Amino acid sequence: MQDATNLNRLAYFVAVIDAGSFTRAAEYLGVTKAVVSQQVARLEKEVGTTLLMRTTRRLQPTEAGGMFHARCVSILREAEDALGELAQARSEPKGLLRITAPYDYGTSVIVPVVTAFTARYLDCKVELNLSDKMVDLVADNMDLAIRVGWLTDSSLQARRIGSFRQYLVGPPQLAGRIAKLGGLADLPALPFVANNALREPLEWRFTRGDHETLTVRFKASIAINTTPAVMQAARQGGGLSILPDFLANAELASGRLVHVLPDWQLPSGGVFTVYPAARFRPPKVSAFVDMLIAALRTETPGAE
Repeated sequence: MQDATNLNRLAYFVAVIDAGSFTRAAEYLGVTKAVVSQQVARLEKEVGTTLLMRTTRRLQPTEAGGMFHARCVSILREAEDALGELAQARSEPKGLLRITAPYDYGTSVIVPVVTAFTARYLDCKVELNLSDKMVDLVADNMDLAIRVGWLTDSSLQARRIGSFRQYLVGPPQLAGRIAKLGGLADLPALPFVANNALREPLEWRFTRGDHETLTVRFKASIAINTTPAVMQAARQGGGLSILPDFLANAELASGRLVHVLPDWQLPSGGVFTVYPAARFRPPKVSAFVDMLIAALRTETPGAE
């Protein structure tokens, strides 16, 4: 074929196969039977192949027609998706945006973005569900989840948008005992505030440089099931603890907590946006994620 085939002819052909006759295809398309027949005949001429076997009793695709039908369905769907995406790109965000996020990350990072989002897009409202439990996006009718840490395999659509570090911290009240530490092996002798929201709150792997790795198992003097409460207990002198940077940075800068053995690093984690499986993503979702990414880049240059 020297010229591109008209997509409309592909649509006529698919309609005939799906409907099982020219008459029913014409009724579905809202045109005359003659128009459908003419368009399919032109398509066969363009591709140089017989696509349909016509008899007085039945109509069925040839072998080539059957294979071509499957490809045409895919082509038409892609064209429909492309047009839908263009239409969405032109439309303004509006409606109710339902988000779920972990309590600590949601409070410190997501809430400021939510307030900025609703101030910019006056036709949008946000319902933010803060929970450390894994929310079912489909069952709970969520548009978007923010998840922090390490994603497990999922049928949902996910995108990594940032990262966070973890710090071993302690209160100034323990500064004298911290200064006497000979190394990581001495850490279990100090009181420790464990975060029971984590799968393994007591065992932590530390690394230094490219080759040194050591696992430390702490002994909990206090165990709490939310990260902000763990931070408060550590700040009040309850013991050492491990906190994500988005909570710890302000405490370290103010001196309310101190960074313990900073030459040793703990595993870093990711920040992910997770979506229900869908063909199109509403403008309200895309706009919010764009604002969140911009906020993360402002706070942490080089974030994904």
